[in-house]
Amino acid sequence: MGQGSSGSRTAPPPPRGAVRQRIDRLVREVVKFGAVGGAGVLVNLLVFNLVRHTTDLQVVRASIIATVVAIVFNYLGFRYFTYRDRDKSGRTREMSLFLLFSAVGLVIENGVLYTATYGFGWDSPLQSNIFKFVGIGLGTLFRFWSYRTWVFRALPARESPVRAESFPEPEQRAPVRSADDRPAGATRVGAARRP
Repeated sequence: MGQGSSGSRTAPPPPRGAVRQRIDRLVREVVKFGAVGGAGVLVNLLVFNLVRHTTDLQVVRASIIATVVAIVFNYLGFRYFTYRDRDKSGRTREMSLFLLFSAVGLVIENGVLYTATYGFGWDSPLQSNIFKFVGIGLGTLFRFWSYRTWVFRALPARESPVRAESFPEPEQRAPVRSADDRPAGATRVGAARRP
């Protein structure tokens, strides 16, 4: 029992509480990521519109500047708020991967805006903001997956103590009795009764 065909023990299923804890941790992570990301979206859109209306830069170039400013803002928010409890040992690796995945997110985000602006000619201020927002949304999905998987790695889980119920019960042996401890009227096995 508890052994597979190869004779090795199979791991017991996680307790119901462990699954609930994982879901709760993921929900908290998504909420924190959303808070930082939402603030980053506001920074991104504000800088985008500020650069677009105060300079003569083209739409996509203004968007790239805004995205870079938002990336810096988001890194600080993710490192010191969302993922502050994650592994901090490899900051160079972390920063390199963050920049790599942020660059991919930048291409996704601004690719949508570029396609709308130059592929379909949708370049009014309202259309540009709509497609900038759609691009941010698609880029955010990619960033959430890549940041939590590769950049801000979780620390190894501490092994939780095994609950007492999961220990196998020791075998119960019948107490050994000597001849003097026999109840009245009991006979020894193999002994003949005297008349």
